[in-house]
Amino acid sequence: MVYLPPAELKRLCQDLLSSYQVRDDVAAHVTEGLVLASHRGVDSHGVRLLPHYIRGLQAGRINPNPEFRFDQRAAATGHLDGDHTFGHAAGAEGMKLAMKMAQSAGMGAVGVGNSSHFGAAAYFSLMAAGEGMIGLSFTHADALMQSHGGKRSFFGTNPICFAAPCRDEEPFCLDMATTTVTWNRVLREGGDGRQLPDNWGADADGIATRDPKEIAMLNPIGGYKGFGLAMMVDVLCGLLTDMPFGRGITRMYDDPIEEHRSLGHFFMAIRIDGFTDPERFKNRIQQMMDDVRAEPPQVAGNPVQVAGDPEKAAQKERSLNGIPLSPTEWEELAGLARGRGLSLPALISEKQNS
Repeated sequence: MVYLPPAELKRLCQDLLSSYQVRDDVAAHVTEGLVLASHRGVDSHGVRLLPHYIRGLQAGRINPNPEFRFDQRAAATGHLDGDHTFGHAAGAEGMKLAMKMAQSAGMGAVGVGNSSHFGAAAYFSLMAAGEGMIGLSFTHADALMQSHGGKRSFFGTNPICFAAPCRDEEPFCLDMATTTVTWNRVLREGGDGRQLPDNWGADADGIATRDPKEIAMLNPIGGYKGFGLAMMVDVLCGLLTDMPFGRGITRMYDDPIEEHRSLGHFFMAIRIDGFTDPERFKNRIQQMMDDVRAEPPQVAGNPVQVAGDPEKAAQKERSLNGIPLSPTEWEELAGLARGRGLSLPALISEKQNS
């Protein structure tokens, strides 16, 4: 593996996007979203995706200079047209608008249309939590989830993210796909041809398989329950935003790269003081988290964790030792940088990571 300091990786991503004339504010959100995901150990949605986004940018799928149009339709609701830009930028704008409405109305909800892949949903929910609010983020995606009881896929991985501030640490953050794993994780972990874990996916006939070359669709979490959650997300992100849904969504990898994705997202921001004292809330959620972690583990030395604990541990470790990229991932990024005449960041030596 190749290890890069988070700040240097951020500089490289920002410089690459700027070299393709991506507007500064848009490039900043894409960079922050990608590097945050990698920093938190969510490599499937981190900087490894940047070369794919750049290909979409060059092909016309992604608009580098969007004209956002917001239509506030009630005191706490509205629709944002993302003008087919990077989902990170359209999503950040949507959450900022939701937070602004929450300041006056107590809650705010924004549906975003005409967007593209927005990376890890945690980026947006953590924006709200960082301002002392509860944040919720949703997006639909192209059909990759095997329908419950069916032979083919209909809904996407359709993630759900909830974040809330707490007293003594970074916010509580649940960020989960409604499938057992994400498609990008299958691509990343199956890239070397090794067998994948049971219950990750099925082949083109809907038969379970561990062979990454055969996986054509992903399993929903909890059977029909995950399938139902995915449908709920598509109602919020597809129907409320007037975007395509289910099998009508342009595929991220398998459809022509020139086609707009026309994805929808949904964001909510909730002011805690509309319900209870914010400091009391932070104390109580901290107590809840600490109490969960204090539960007796089934296996000694393997403590009970709350959602977000692995990401917090990864962020702490990677702040010290750098963000890892595979040699292939690094060479693709480095090749793009060289092609644009950009200087490469210094790598952290293997000795520092031994």
